[in-house]
Parts: sequence; structure tokens; C-alpha cells
Amino acid sequence: MTPVSPLRAIKVGGSLAGITGALPRAGQVLAQAAARQPTVVLPGGGPFADAVRAFDQSHGLSDDAAHWMAILAMDQYAHVLADHVPGSRLVRSLPQIRAAHEAGAVPILAPARWLRRMDDLPHTWEVTSDSLAAYLATLIGAEELVLIKAVRGGMELVDPHFPRALAAGMRYSILAFEDIEGLTTG
Repeated sequence: MTPVSPLRAIKVGGSLAGITGALPRAGQVLAQAAARQPTVVLPGGGPFADAVRAFDQSHGLSDDAAHWMAILAMDQYAHVLADHVPGSRLVRSLPQIRAAHEAGAVPILAPARWLRRMDDLPHTWEVTSDSLAAYLATLIGAEELVLIKAVRGGMELVDPHFPRALAAGMRYSILAFEDIEGLTTG
């Protein structure tokens, strides 16, 4: 019997959308990485979440409204990623993730519906898509979470809630976009 590789969740930061050529390059690397190890791609919020922040600053939103609008922004970015990752499939649930893997597709999770059912995180701007990725990685049973960021750095690049959202014992790493090829080695 062939051993099954552990599941890896890769969160693609929305900041990559601001780097010329980053999305096609990231899409190719993610497809290659997913061919080596079972992977679920988790979206950031990117320019869509930035629009929610700007609207909140100028018009004032309740914490709940801002939270759910930012999560919908993650769904929008999931569509962007699915458009750039060859062989990907947009998914919204664990059974759909499994079906995508069985079909040889790379699952890109649009998390809004799932998070509506599993609303366990605080509704505040201190909980960003990084914490949501840590929470979702736990829900899907990932053993590892990789956060892809536009720049190099460590824990100063994640939101204050991230350490609490990360499951005990889950391996995680923060990878700068310029080092993305590291996903396909090792």
C-alpha cells in the first residue's frame, strides 16, 4: 500500500495581486506543488478586502458587516486564483475538496459558506485571512500551513490572532513570493 502524503494548506496572500506577473507564476508553482503533495489553496482577501477596509473607514460598518464582507472578499480572490492555477477547481466544502483531489484537480477553497456555518473567530480587523487560513487548515485536517506573502519576514507579517487560530502542533511557514519555487522542492 502506498503511503498517503500529509495534506498541506497553502494560503496565497492577496498582496501578490499587486505584483506584476505574480499570479500566473504563483499559479504554475501551486499546480506543480499540488502534483507532489495533496494541497488545498486558501485565498487571502487582496484588493477585495482592501475595498472593504476603505469602505469601512469612509462609511463605518459594524464589526459583523465588515467581517462577512471581508470573507466574501476571500471568495472573490479564490475565483482569481482558480483562474490562474492550471487544473484547479473552486470548492466550498470538505467533500468537494476530497472530490477535487480524487479527480486530480487542485482545490481552491472559497470559504464564505463554510465559515458561515463555523463562525468561531472574533469579528474584528485583527483577524485577517492569515488567522482564517490557520482555522481553515485545522478544519480540513492539514498537517502544514504555508503562508505566501509578497515580502520576506516572520511573525510580524501575520495578524495578532494568528497564534491562537493555529492548531497546536501544526507546522507552518511564511514564504516570500520571490522564494515560491521552494514549494516544489524538498
